[in-house]
Amino acid sequence: MPPESAPDQTAARDRFQRETGADAAAMARMDAYLTLLATWSGRMNLVGPSALAEFWERHALDSAQLLNHAPEARIWADIGAGAGFPGLVLAILLQDRPGVAVHLIESMAKRCHFLRTVSVALNLPTQVHNARAESLNLSPVDVVTARACAPLPRLLEYARPLLKGPAVALFLKGREAETELSEARKAWRFTASLLPSISGADGRIIRLERLARV
Repeated sequence: MPPESAPDQTAARDRFQRETGADAAAMARMDAYLTLLATWSGRMNLVGPSALAEFWERHALDSAQLLNHAPEARIWADIGAGAGFPGLVLAILLQDRPGVAVHLIESMAKRCHFLRTVSVALNLPTQVHNARAESLNLSPVDVVTARACAPLPRLLEYARPLLKGPAVALFLKGREAETELSEARKAWRFTASLLPSISGADGRIIRLERLARV
C-alpha cells in the first residue's frame, strides 16, 4: 500500500475493496495508480493535495460505482478524462474482462501523456485520444461517462456524437444535478433518471439516453 493511503485512508481503501469486490491484483493496480498520480501531480498539478488525501472514497469509489449501473458494458468512453476519474479506475477494475475498451478522451496533451503512462505501466485496456469528444466517431459505445467536465447543457454537446443507438450516459454530478437537467431540457430531448451516489451525500449520477435536439 503506498504511503499516501496509510494510516488515515486504510478504512477508505478497505471500503473501496468491499464495495467493488476488487481482488488483490486489482487493488495492487489501484495502489500503483495512486502512486503515479501523486508523483505526476507533484510535477504538473494534475490534482491537489486534498484530492490525494481523499483518493479512495471521494474519487476512486465515486468513479467505480458506475459499474453498478452498467455491469454488462464493455465499451466505455470517458469525456474529459483528466487525471483518470472515472476512466482509469474503470479500466483497472475491468482489466480482466474480455472485450473491454475504455476510451479516454482528453484535449490537453500533458494529461494525455499521464493517461498513457499509467495505461502502459498497468497494462490497461484503454485508448487515449488527444482530441475533443465532439470531433470523434467511436461507435459503437455502450456507456459515455464524464466527471467534473462541464455543465450538462454543454456536456451533451460534447457527448452527442457518442450517444448513438442504445448507448447510455452516466455522468457524475453534484448537488446541482437536478438544476442542470432542467437547463439541458431547454435545448435537448432525452430520457433521464437521477441516481444517488454511494461516495457522498451530495453526489448524484445522471443516467441519460435517447439524446436529440429540441
